[in-house]
Amino acid sequence: MNLAYFIAKRLVTAKGRKSSISAPIIKIAISAIAIGMIMMIVSVATGIGLQQKIRQKVAAFNGHIIISNYDDNQSQGSVTPISTQQDFYPNFKSVSGISHIQAVASKAGIIRTESAFEGIIFKGVGKDYQWDNIKEYLVAGKLPDLAHQLNNEVLLSQFLANRLQLKVGDQFNTFFMKEDSQQMPNLRVFKITGIYNSGFQEFDAAYILGDIRHLQRINKWNPDQVGAFEVFVDDFNNIKSKGEEVYKQTSSTLDTKTIIEKFYYIFEWLQLFDFNIIVILVVMIVVATINMVVALLVLILERTQMIGILKALGASNWTVRKIFLYNAFYLILRGLFWGNLIGIGLLLIQKYFGIVKLNPENYYVNEAPVDLNWTYIVALNLGTILVCLLVLLIPSYIITKITPVKAIRFD
Repeated sequence: MNLAYFIAKRLVTAKGRKSSISAPIIKIAISAIAIGMIMMIVSVATGIGLQQKIRQKVAAFNGHIIISNYDDNQSQGSVTPISTQQDFYPNFKSVSGISHIQAVASKAGIIRTESAFEGIIFKGVGKDYQWDNIKEYLVAGKLPDLAHQLNNEVLLSQFLANRLQLKVGDQFNTFFMKEDSQQMPNLRVFKITGIYNSGFQEFDAAYILGDIRHLQRINKWNPDQVGAFEVFVDDFNNIKSKGEEVYKQTSSTLDTKTIIEKFYYIFEWLQLFDFNIIVILVVMIVVATINMVVALLVLILERTQMIGILKALGASNWTVRKIFLYNAFYLILRGLFWGNLIGIGLLLIQKYFGIVKLNPENYYVNEAPVDLNWTYIVALNLGTILVCLLVLLIPSYIITKITPVKAIRFD
């Protein structure tokens, strides 16, 4: 074993003794490992990051589970109000894993300025609204103060502000149509206290957030009547099971729907990222493994005489095979070192500087999000090492076919 270790060390460190054939092939193998690791780390980090960011944005504007009436039309506003006198409100105690529940209402309207007009959905929120979900998207001004008396403060998207040529502090007229089209619409004058930009075009192009009491007055509802409830869960992975539990714990007159069901087209699109990530991982590992196999075969052929001498000295086949596997393991570690260094470096640059931009109309985000999780980085490294070494056992089997007599005469 000491002899095998000594020779293995000489194989690794004796750079000057490498032939002109093995040196470039070994460099290519190390580069393949490094490039493969870079691609795997970046694809997993950006893929998972994009999924998490989009889920977070959809939940920020809708909650994870929506409780509403069966005749509710969220695009036009609630037809029949729901009383807040419910067993599950304000605390959903009958279902575990629920972090928050809030009452909301929505109604379609038209913003009219001197130079333009836009169709919008006014989302009314109350004192229980969780502004922390929206705060990170605030780009100007402040959040509306809805904790006290009824006021005209609203949060407008940057998209609508640009189209309507409005800024923080400006006031604008909003018209809400009545059920009887022959009657004059309800007019409300709102003041912009803050501007947000979520990068989610579907929401930014439609929603403004303000006091729910405006809609209660327009719809002639009582103070304890709202349009819907938004429920937030602790773990998104449990959203389907929690949605079923919430449905069972609510009245038969109420409907519950998860955001996966409501925005199924978005989440079906997100599932494609899982397939893409798997394909990239498989391709990169296969490429890296093939290069390592070629490098190992070249090393074996170049060291045929040495293999014969070792066998003549009494070394077993497995002892000689381990010498080359040790060398291959060292080359793999070198490739992984550079791959991790460059890959993680690129992700950190993207995370803190946001160099790679995306079209929000296609990807729902302004820049490529990054999820740096050391668990999957370690798993990728260990998986690459394990797969490569297992595959390298096959070409190392050639060593067992080399006989000392022929090998020593090998030139």
